[in-house]
Amino acid sequence: MGAQKSIHAGKAKIDVNVDFTHKICASMMLPSLRNTASPLSLVIGSLCIKHPNLFGGSEKLDVSWDKGLYDSNILVAYRRPRPQWVAQQCFVMQHSLSPETGVHGIPVDNFSRSESGGVNLSRLSAGLDLNEPASSKWSSTTSIKFENVRLLSDDGRSITRDLDGFPVTCSGNAHDSMVVLKQESRYAKANDRSFSRFSMQIEQGIPVLSKWLVFNRFKFVASKGIKLGPAFLLTSLTGGSIVGDMAPYQAFAIGGLGSVRGYGEGAVGSGRSCLVANTELTFPLNKMLEGSVFLDCGTDLGSGRLVPGNPALRQGKPGSGVGLGYGLRFKSPLGHFQVDYAINAFQQKTLYFGITNLAS
Repeated sequence: MGAQKSIHAGKAKIDVNVDFTHKICASMMLPSLRNTASPLSLVIGSLCIKHPNLFGGSEKLDVSWDKGLYDSNILVAYRRPRPQWVAQQCFVMQHSLSPETGVHGIPVDNFSRSESGGVNLSRLSAGLDLNEPASSKWSSTTSIKFENVRLLSDDGRSITRDLDGFPVTCSGNAHDSMVVLKQESRYAKANDRSFSRFSMQIEQGIPVLSKWLVFNRFKFVASKGIKLGPAFLLTSLTGGSIVGDMAPYQAFAIGGLGSVRGYGEGAVGSGRSCLVANTELTFPLNKMLEGSVFLDCGTDLGSGRLVPGNPALRQGKPGSGVGLGYGLRFKSPLGHFQVDYAINAFQQKTLYFGITNLAS
């Protein structure tokens, strides 16, 4: 239930997508995180503008806006042509707004859902991305960006403390500022029967001014897929840690779809460190339908108490959790449909729906 349109204006291309389906499905299956009286809250969609030759020298300009039910993201990217054997430059400006449910959300229904904790994250960033020339298996990206992070209430007001009166920024002011140097390396190897992937992100806060955040944060994701006859086994391990200055919104949130299924977003825990393991076995049922069984587990490695204000302890999060279940994957010309049924360590059951690769 939506509309999609592509418009060509000279050499520029404009893609517009408006969708009401997500709002309707969400209202039937999940309680709202907040009251939404505005008619625009019923709409999710995206707007994308691309220009392949902005100043006549093959400069590329991409402008995109994505709006969800409670979040939005605006991205402006400008790329200048460079020889393929040197790093490709991209100037990026971005503003995002999203509920800070992973850290400040309140777990309910035996940790199977997370309700709004009245804290929303507004992030403005600007900087430069450098994409190094990829080798046969390795690729890397280096970026340096200025970031300004502001915390807002559900009605859009700037806040410095959460509902329990604890600070939500590192500085104690209405916003945090930082210059972040980020290095990301990726490895990928695949053949007919298996694949291996590994990525590592390292972020360093640079002390340009005395009040700006200084920290080191790293995160890794390792995954392996193997064909076992007609079935396919996928395993992954995700971990990370942060040292130095830290605001609560920088904590690693554990729980939810893409982390530990059976729990709400961040309902397992939120800490300075984390470790999450996922295992899933899929097997064909017919030409278009696959079945799956999965096991997820995650822990904050006892670091939840080290987050400023200790939001995980105040919300009674366990700090570790296990979720298991089964699901169906249906592949059709219209798109890929996924249903997962998960149960957590508190015997609470959760149903997840997903739709990807929708046909235009």
